[in-house]
Amino acid sequence: MAVVRVENRSITVAHPDKVLFTDVALTKGDLIDFYRAVAPRLLPLVRDRPLVLHRYPDGVSAPGFIQHDVDASLPSWVTRVVVGKQGGTVTHVVGNDEATLVFLATWDCVELHPWLATRDDLTHPDRMVLDLDPSEETSIDALRATARSLHDALVSLGLRPFLMTTGSRGYHVVVPLLRRRTFDEVRAVARAVASVVVAEDPDERTVQLARARRGGRLFIDYLRNGYAQTSVAPYSLRARPGAPVAIPLDWSELAETTPTTWTWSRVRDRLNAPDPWAEMASASGDLTRARRLLDRALPPVT
Repeated sequence: MAVVRVENRSITVAHPDKVLFTDVALTKGDLIDFYRAVAPRLLPLVRDRPLVLHRYPDGVSAPGFIQHDVDASLPSWVTRVVVGKQGGTVTHVVGNDEATLVFLATWDCVELHPWLATRDDLTHPDRMVLDLDPSEETSIDALRATARSLHDALVSLGLRPFLMTTGSRGYHVVVPLLRRRTFDEVRAVARAVASVVVAEDPDERTVQLARARRGGRLFIDYLRNGYAQTSVAPYSLRARPGAPVAIPLDWSELAETTPTTWTWSRVRDRLNAPDPWAEMASASGDLTRARRLLDRALPPVT
């Protein structure tokens, strides 16, 4: 048992020496230290967003579980938001401070997955996410080329795309938005953009959700742009071998960075470098021009 002092709060840590990642000997205490280190970069990107928690009480080599609803055992000082659902409500954690990140780490919460909207208006997202999901046959060159094609397509529509490794199989391309459109409207634009990029190389890319219809092609997942959908948080650890981290990139880094290049053991080097997403808060775009341009001629679904 240990006690961690964070922001004038005392947080009890049971079993700080428990190993969560056996391959890199990462303990619960290390997990706490990690989230404290990344907090200055992570918190502005998840503030006021409902969080979905991926918890691994027996370590990441054992089955974990995904938690949406939190109960009264949560400390009173942790921010929450109550979200309506069919037949009831769900109470989500909101990650607004370092102390909350530390507390979640004591719960063996390895991954954080925020909503694309904030708690003051949960029906109008302020981000659009395109998730590049490669098949086993997709080469890293094809994956990078698709990311670059998405960049070029979004810029041509007057939008500012940002790039992130997922710490898993692919990349995320994230577009900050003014909160003027519903999720359905944002998802329609995301699908149209993905379809344009697929049409450039239909042998390598697809927007087909069903794996049986993908034919070994890379799936550009636009479906995350829906109410209550989530995507992995920037600077979140991932429950995968090597303890990789989802890391924001500058577009100039795409050619030399794989989805799992950045890991827990290297993240402090990254934090000492300039923040490639420093301008995201001032880069929010409107979809009016994009919708007009996309409506002129959409390629067939592939």
